[in-house]
Amino acid sequence: MKFSYKTKGTCSYQINFSINNDIVNDVEFIGGCNGNTKGIAALVEGMKVDEVISRLSGIKCGMKATSCPDQLSHALQKAKSEMGD
Repeated sequence: MKFSYKTKGTCSYQINFSINNDIVNDVEFIGGCNGNTKGIAALVEGMKVDEVISRLSGIKCGMKATSCPDQLSHALQKAKSEMGD
């Protein structure tokens, strides 16, 4: 199932991704630090949703209250709730 999430408080403004059988795939950040967001996407590819949420939740970027990895954890939590998990 494909999802799109509008981020809050980060340089990236959207995250697109898929969840299939509780596995994260095809993560794409729109905007943000190109190398870092591609790195995050590559690292979480094929991981279980809850593992990604656990690892990325609460990460901050400098003095910001959030970060692109943290926003991905928010996006995955929202997707889980929409899927009924």
